[in-house]
Amino acid sequence: MRKIFDFHGGIHPVENKHQSMQVAIRQAGLADELVLPLSQHIGAPAQAIVAVGQHVLKGQVIAEPAGFVSVPCHAPTSGEIVAIEKRKIAHPSGFTAPCIVLRPDGKEQWTDLHPTPDYLAIERHELVDIIRNAGIAGMGGAGFPTAVKLSPKPDTKINTLIINGTECEPYITADDILMRERAMQIVAGAGILAHIVQPDEVLIGVEDNKPEGIAALAAAVAESQAEIEVVTFPTKYPSGGEKQLIEILTGKQVPSGGLPIDVGIVCQNVGSAVAIYDAVVHGKPLISRVTTVTGEAVSERGNFDVLLGTPVSHLLAQAGYEKKRNRRLVMGGPMMGFTLPDTSVPVVKTTNCILAPTEQELPTPPPAQACIRCGMCAEACPASLLPQQLFWFAQGKEFEKLEQHNLFDCIECGACSYVCPSTIPLVQYYRAAKAEIVTLRQDHEKSEQSRLRFEARQERLEQEELEKNAKREARKKAAEARAAQGGADEDPIQAAIDRAKAKKAAQQSDTTKPESEQATLEASIATISKRLATAQEKLDTARTLGSDLVDALQIGVDKTRAKLEAAQLKLQALSDNEKPATTSTPPVDAAQAAIERAMAARKSAEALTPEQKVAAQRDKLQQQLEKATKRLEKSRESGEEEKIITALESTITRLQSKLADLSSAGQDS
Repeated sequence: MRKIFDFHGGIHPVENKHQSMQVAIRQAGLADELVLPLSQHIGAPAQAIVAVGQHVLKGQVIAEPAGFVSVPCHAPTSGEIVAIEKRKIAHPSGFTAPCIVLRPDGKEQWTDLHPTPDYLAIERHELVDIIRNAGIAGMGGAGFPTAVKLSPKPDTKINTLIINGTECEPYITADDILMRERAMQIVAGAGILAHIVQPDEVLIGVEDNKPEGIAALAAAVAESQAEIEVVTFPTKYPSGGEKQLIEILTGKQVPSGGLPIDVGIVCQNVGSAVAIYDAVVHGKPLISRVTTVTGEAVSERGNFDVLLGTPVSHLLAQAGYEKKRNRRLVMGGPMMGFTLPDTSVPVVKTTNCILAPTEQELPTPPPAQACIRCGMCAEACPASLLPQQLFWFAQGKEFEKLEQHNLFDCIECGACSYVCPSTIPLVQYYRAAKAEIVTLRQDHEKSEQSRLRFEARQERLEQEELEKNAKREARKKAAEARAAQGGADEDPIQAAIDRAKAKKAAQQSDTTKPESEQATLEASIATISKRLATAQEKLDTARTLGSDLVDALQIGVDKTRAKLEAAQLKLQALSDNEKPATTSTPPVDAAQAAIERAMAARKSAEALTPEQKVAAQRDKLQQQLEKATKRLEKSRESGEEEKIITALESTITRLQSKLADLSSAGQDS
C-alpha cells in the first residue's frame, strides 16, 4: 500500500459535481463561426500563416509557434478564413486579442494525417516533436506547452511521472467523464509519456470522490498490463494543484520559485494524456476538448466534446441555457474561475468548464469589510504563504515586499477568499499585483537593454577617439623623425611630390593584373557604399531636425553617389573584358593630379619673395581663425557639448599663437 502524504491548509467546499454526470459526453455540433485566438497557452502567441479568403482543411496548421515556449494552432474544421483581427477573448479583463476567424463549410474534410501507432520504433525526440506540432498545451487550466515539460536538460533524471486526475474544483467533471469513458486512451497516453521521459514509476492520482473513474482506470491498466499505479487519496481542495499533488503522492516539496522537474517529477493532466494519444497514434492535432457546462441556469447539464473556437453562446444553446435565471457567467469553477465579459468569447484549449449558476446557487459576494486579522487565510493557504501580509502589501503597491513574501508561489486557488469572514477578494488583489510586477519587470528589462546599448556606443566612440589620437600622434612622430633625418633645409613640397610619385607607382604596380584591379574596385565600391549609407543617414537626420546643414550634406551625398556609380561602371566594364566607357572629360588620375598640384605649388612658392610667403601664410591663418571663431560662437549659442567648445577654443589659441610667431618673424627680418 502506497503511503499518502498531506499538504498544509486546504478546504472542503460543496462539490455539486453530480449535476453534470448524469449523461455521457455529447457532441457540441458545428457553430456558424469559429474564433481561434493566437494565444491559447502560456508563452508567445502563435503567428498566423493563412490569409483572408483562403480555404483550409480540418487539422491544417493555420498559425505557427513563435518560439520554444509556444504552440501552433490548427483549423478545427474545413472552411474559409474570413478574418484575422482582434476579437474579445475569454479573459477577466475583457481585452481583445488577435484571432483567426473561420467559417465552416460543413464538409469536415481532413488534411493529410501521419499516425504513428508503433511509437516505440521512433526516437523519443521525434515523439516530442509530434506532440509540439500537434499544438498540445496543458489542459488542466494553466496551458503550459506540453512539449516544453517533456524537454528537460539531458542530464536530468526523472523519478516519477504523475498523471493528474484529481479535478478538485467544485462543479467541474470534464476529467472525471474522461476517466470513465476514455480510460484506455489515458493509459495509452501515459505509456507514450513514460517512453519519452523514462521515469522510475508512473502514477495516476485521483481523489476518492470519483469511484467510477478509479475503477475504469484500474481496469484499463490491468487490461493493458502497463506498469502504472492508480493512487487514490482523500478529497480536499486544492489537491489538484501541481505542487500539492506532488506532495500528496511523493512527500516531496517543490522549492519556492522552482518547478517539478527540480525534484525529478513530471506532471501531466488526463486530458493532455488523451490528446497525446490522439496526436501520436492517430496523427490528430488538438482541435477539440471536453468541457463541462453546468449550473442551475442550464437545463441540460453535462459534458460536451466541443471544437476549439466555438463561441460560448453556441455551447450554452446546446445545454439549454436560461439567461433570465443567470446573473453572471463563469469560465472555470467557482473557486478559480472568472466572470465572462461576453458570451461571444470562444472556447480555447484551457476551457474546462462553463458555469451558469442562479443567484440562489452562487450568491453575489457581499461588500468586503475591514480585515480582522483572524489568520484563517494563512491556515487555509496550501502554499504556506501569509495571505494577510500579501493583501496589505498589494494594497500599498509594495512590490518588493510582495516578492520577498513569495507572491508568485500563490496558485490563486481562492481558498483564502473562501474562508475570509470579511469577504475580501484576496485573489483579485494578488492577480492584479502579479500583473503589475510582470509589467515592471518588462519595463526594467527594456530600460536595461537601452542602457547597455548606450554604454556600448559610448565605449565604441571613446575607443575610436583613442585610435584617432594614436594615429595622429604616430603621424606627428613620423614627421618629426623625417625632419630630423632630412635636416632643416628639407623641402616639404619635394617630400609631397616624392610621396605622390611613390603612391602612383604602387597603384600602377597593383593594377598590372586584371584580377588585382577588379579586387581593388570591389573593395572601393564596398567602402564608398558604406560612406554613402552613412552620409544618407546624416542627411535624413538633418532633415528631421530641420538643420541648416541639409544643403551641404545633400551635396556630399550626391558626390558620393556619383563616385559609387562611376566605380560600378568601371567594374562592369572590366567584368565584360571591355575598356571602361569614356565620357567627354577624360578620367583624372588622382595620384598624377596630386603630383601636378604639388609641382605647381612649388613653382608658385619659388616665385614668391620671403615677405610675400609670410603674408600668404598670415592670410591663410587669419581665414582659419575667423572660421574657427564663428564656429565657436555658433556652438555656444546652440548649446553643443562642452568637449566641442573646448576643442574649438584650443584651435583658436593655436592659430593666434601661430599668427603672433609670424608677426615677430616679419619684424625681425
